[in-house]
Amino acid sequence: MTSPYWLEEPRETFPQRRVKHAEVAVVGGGITGCSCALSLARGGASVRLFEARQIAEGASGRNGGFALRGGAAGYPDAKEWLGADQAREYWAWTEGYLDRIEELAGDAFRRTGSLRLANDASEREELRAEVDALLADGFAAEWVDEPGGVLAGRFPAAILHPPDGVLQPARLVRRVAALAAEAGAEIREQERVETVTDIDADVVIVATDGYPSGLLGPIEGLIVPTRAQMLATAPLPEVLFERPHYGRHGFDYWHQRADGTLLVGGFRDVSMESEFTADEAVTEPIQRALERFVSELFGHEPEIVNRWAGIFGLVTDLMPVVGRVPGEDRLWVAGGYSGHGMVLGFACGDLVAEAVRGRPAPLLGLFRPERLLL
Repeated sequence: MTSPYWLEEPRETFPQRRVKHAEVAVVGGGITGCSCALSLARGGASVRLFEARQIAEGASGRNGGFALRGGAAGYPDAKEWLGADQAREYWAWTEGYLDRIEELAGDAFRRTGSLRLANDASEREELRAEVDALLADGFAAEWVDEPGGVLAGRFPAAILHPPDGVLQPARLVRRVAALAAEAGAEIREQERVETVTDIDADVVIVATDGYPSGLLGPIEGLIVPTRAQMLATAPLPEVLFERPHYGRHGFDYWHQRADGTLLVGGFRDVSMESEFTADEAVTEPIQRALERFVSELFGHEPEIVNRWAGIFGLVTDLMPVVGRVPGEDRLWVAGGYSGHGMVLGFACGDLVAEAVRGRPAPLLGLFRPERLLL
């Protein structure tokens, strides 16, 4: 009952590789770590990946299955904080990685678009500003005035983001891991790294996002562990929400699988203080709020078959943290996606791999870890 819906699917096996000496060790077998290992191995590096559980069993197998462009903040906020040119570059960069996910994911990804919903008049104004800013900068977006159907009367407006999609996230991550192994990476599952000194490698990349690693020295704990809870229903007779839906600034999110299974998450704000934790337990107040939301959407109480929680890394400025750890010669980090991690994690895994190989991209400067210490 408390197992993640995504992890019930049978695992694929990976080619067994062994490297004599790892030039780079990657800690974390989620989307970031596997993307990083793939990029490094294809680039000719000797790489070993460590995962304390099994591939995709952390946040990458416990999320909503959304593949969204952009960052955790809205596009107008990003333009204000980063400047117009850098915000445009950031959004276009994530769209490029959505395309790359589509190329390698197979049936783990469907390009459906996503629907961001306004919960009230204030959020409607925010969405209007966002769609105007996106369209002005050449990004695809569509304004939806007063969504109909089962959403009628509940949400005053929405934005359709055409590039977005849905994932079977565990399947995607396992496929990326298999590709990394085929390219020569060694994958060690069920092997927890306790200290950096335990790792025989020239460079260590920590890719655990919100799960505390104990490896990050001066920035340990500054990527704040934050719990997200979800549930899944038994298959419902009608698919009403094929694309990702999310509202209240991402506090509510849901979609349906092709078989009618409804997946719903969020309502962290019901008990906000309790959710700043690395404990994957589900809690009664939030699960009750999720159930109530499902009942309101469908007008009845469907059978709940799965409940679960995962941990993401929250950063106060809502920007990823990617680069060399301050004061550490061989230690790097990639994480801090603030609940927006499947596309960003895939992109940042590649970004940190390229930086370690001596090919830093201009965007890397936006994500520098030392800003957390200011």
